[in-house]
Amino acid sequence: MRAADHVAAFGRDGNQLVVGGVPLDRLAARVGTTPFFAYDRAAIATRVADVRRALPDRVTLGYAVKANPMPAVVQHLATLVDSLDVASAGEMKVALDTGHPAEQVSFAGPGKTDQELRQAVAAGVVIEVESRTELQRVVRTGKELTLRPRVAVRVNPPFAVKGSGMRMGGGAQQFGVDAEMVPALLGEVSTTDVDMLGFHVFAGSQNLRADILVKAQEQTVDLVLELAAHLPEEARYVNLGGGFGIPYFEKDGRLDLSLVGERLGALVDERLAPALPNAQVALELGRYLVGEAGVYVTRVVDVKESRGEAYAVVDGGMHHQLAASGNFGQVIRRNYPMALGVRLGDVDTSSVTVVGCLCTPLDLLGDRVDLPRPEVGDLVVVFQAGAYGMTASPTAFLGHPAPVEVLL
Repeated sequence: MRAADHVAAFGRDGNQLVVGGVPLDRLAARVGTTPFFAYDRAAIATRVADVRRALPDRVTLGYAVKANPMPAVVQHLATLVDSLDVASAGEMKVALDTGHPAEQVSFAGPGKTDQELRQAVAAGVVIEVESRTELQRVVRTGKELTLRPRVAVRVNPPFAVKGSGMRMGGGAQQFGVDAEMVPALLGEVSTTDVDMLGFHVFAGSQNLRADILVKAQEQTVDLVLELAAHLPEEARYVNLGGGFGIPYFEKDGRLDLSLVGERLGALVDERLAPALPNAQVALELGRYLVGEAGVYVTRVVDVKESRGEAYAVVDGGMHHQLAASGNFGQVIRRNYPMALGVRLGDVDTSSVTVVGCLCTPLDLLGDRVDLPRPEVGDLVVVFQAGAYGMTASPTAFLGHPAPVEVLL
C-alpha cells in the first residue's frame, strides 16, 4: 500500500495528518516532545469489529499482548476481545490489571522461569507448556501451592506455513512440543494433578495469503483431532494461533479476511465442533488488530547533502522503531510507508533518505523515499507502527530517551 492510502485511512485536516481526531501539529504540542507513538483507539475498535463479523460465531477472539503491551492499549482491547495471550510475567500483570478474567488469559513462550510459573499458577491463567520439563515444573508448583494448574500443550506442528514473515512451526523449533512427542507427554499428564485443557498450535506470523492461512488452519485442525484422542479428558481449549498479516510495503495486498472467515466457519462446523463439542476454539491475533492503528512521529533536526544524495536526519530512529529500519525480520530491506505529516499537500517531491540520530549506518528509516523536500522542524510520520514498535526495539541503545506513547 502507498503512503497516500494510509493517510486516507487516518484522515487529514488540510495539509495535516489527523490521528484519533487530532491534527498532527496539535498532537505534537499535546505530547510535548518528539519522537512519539500515537495509537488510534477507534481504528483498533473498527478492526476488531471487522474480524468479529468475518469469524464464525463459534470462534472466540484473543489479543496477543506482545504485539503492543502499552497498558492503555491492552485495557482498551480487553473490553473488545474474549481473551488475552501473554508471553511474560510482566505482560501477565498488564493483562490481569485490566480486570479480564484470569481463566481467559493464556501464557505462552519458551523459557518461563520458576517464578513466572508460580505467578501463573497462583493467578489461575492457562499455562501453555512448551516442553516436558516445563510441565514437570508446573506440576511441582501446583503441589507447592496446593492449586490445580490449568494447562494446555503448545504443539510444534510437523508443517510450516509458507509465506509467513516468521515461521514458528515445522522442523526443529524452540517453540512447543514436537507433535510426535505429544501423546507420550499426555500419557504422563494422566498421572498428575493438572487440568489439561487442550492445545495451542501457532505455525507462523505475518501472512497475507488467505489460501495459505486456510490450508494451515485445515492442517492444524487435523493435527488437533489426532492428538485429542490422547487427552486424559475431553478437549476444552483449542487455540488455532493467528498469523494474519498487514500490508507494510507498497506492493503488498490486503489479506482476504472474508475468505479466511468463511473457510474457517466451514472447518469448525463440519469437523472441529462435531468431534470436540465442548472446546473453546480461539484465534489469537496481535499485529492484525493494532498494527495499522499506530504511527511513529519523529522530527527533522538536520537536512544535508552527501555526494549528491539528500538526507533528512530525525530525532528518532531504529532504537524506537527497529522494524522500520529493516533489522527486525526483513531479508531484503524495504521502506515502511512514510509522509511529512504537516505537508501532505506539497506536490513538489524528490528523493530523500531519512536517517535517525544514532551513530550507526543501520539507523535507516527510509531509503531514497519520494517526499517533499524536508525542512528542519518537519514531522516525519512512519505508518504501520502500532505493533512491535517501542518494546521490540533497542530503546537503551546509545542512551537516547525512550519515546512517549499515547492512545487517542
